[in-house]
Amino acid sequence: MVYIWDAQQLDGTIGEYGIPTRSLQVSTPLPPFFPPSQTFDVCSAFCVSRVDVDECEYDLHDCQPSQQCINTIGSFHCQCPEGYRKIGTECVDIDECRYRYCQHRCVNSPGSFTCQCESGFQLASNNRSCVDVNECEMGAPCKQRCFNTYGTFICRCNQGYELDHNGFTCKDVDECSYSNYLCQYQCVNEPGHFSCICPQGYNLVSTRLCQDINECETDSHQCTESQNCVNFHGGYRCVEKKLCQEPYIHVSENRCLCPTTNPLCHDKPSSVIYRYMSILADRPVPSDIFQIQATTFYPGAYNTFQIRSGNEDGEFYIRQISNISAMLVLSRAVVGPREFVLDLEMVTVNNLMSYQASSVLRLTVFVGAHPF
Repeated sequence: MVYIWDAQQLDGTIGEYGIPTRSLQVSTPLPPFFPPSQTFDVCSAFCVSRVDVDECEYDLHDCQPSQQCINTIGSFHCQCPEGYRKIGTECVDIDECRYRYCQHRCVNSPGSFTCQCESGFQLASNNRSCVDVNECEMGAPCKQRCFNTYGTFICRCNQGYELDHNGFTCKDVDECSYSNYLCQYQCVNEPGHFSCICPQGYNLVSTRLCQDINECETDSHQCTESQNCVNFHGGYRCVEKKLCQEPYIHVSENRCLCPTTNPLCHDKPSSVIYRYMSILADRPVPSDIFQIQATTFYPGAYNTFQIRSGNEDGEFYIRQISNISAMLVLSRAVVGPREFVLDLEMVTVNNLMSYQASSVLRLTVFVGAHPF
């Protein structure tokens, strides 16, 4: 233990060695310039004080290199730094990670440790817990829509788009390539959606179906006063109101009569009636399409029905139902647009009266260009 003496005169005369003439027996260690057992006088105003020596500063301690020297009044002691513990005479680093101070990952370092978080999380204010990062608010690379989830995020696309292989960008979905049944006629792909269109003569209904425009009912035709408008699937036709040709005479809007008094009518059908109808292309076969019915019936008469002309390729045939009716049947699928003019003849025979006559229904069949 080392002390330093300090003397100062406050009042009176300074004697030898700078000590007042008042005598004082010193029994404590003195500086080298004071002889042992020196007797001297000290006045009451003379102060003597002891100043502590910092052993740590002057390297007068015996602490190990791994320890810290802590100075105290009149002494010192050795201790381990924070994050270390004493084992024997040495200070050894404490592995704080063994005590699971961190929520996710712990990285030990000499005298300390740091906590780290998994991807998608960030360190909380206590530097130990991890909180979710909202990547969507921090500029996640999603092209269209971003959804934050616990620890990560998910990119999603708007309707009509699908997520690309990189998981961030969106590419247009070609809905038209998925199915031929999205649109009744034609599908047109557009960025983010698709639309259906219809051919000329049709209106789009319910976003995907095509409905024939009846130009005759909507007055969107160009027929004259002397013509009748005949609508069919996908269009219309203007036909003359007076279709009768010699030797036939016009008796009603769609009927021509060959007078029995005219010699030219002896080998011709007694009447010709004009009718019009429309069928779809690729109609399933066989298919009943038109029924023929006798308007009058005479006792003892027998009626037969046949296709007189217009069926050169055999697309149709007649199926007789009864003595007074028959059915026109489509026997082969036909592709439109196409037009058939069929003379459907009813031959009436009465053997009791030795009578035979015929009448013709001239049926114009329009085949539309499409199956709708």
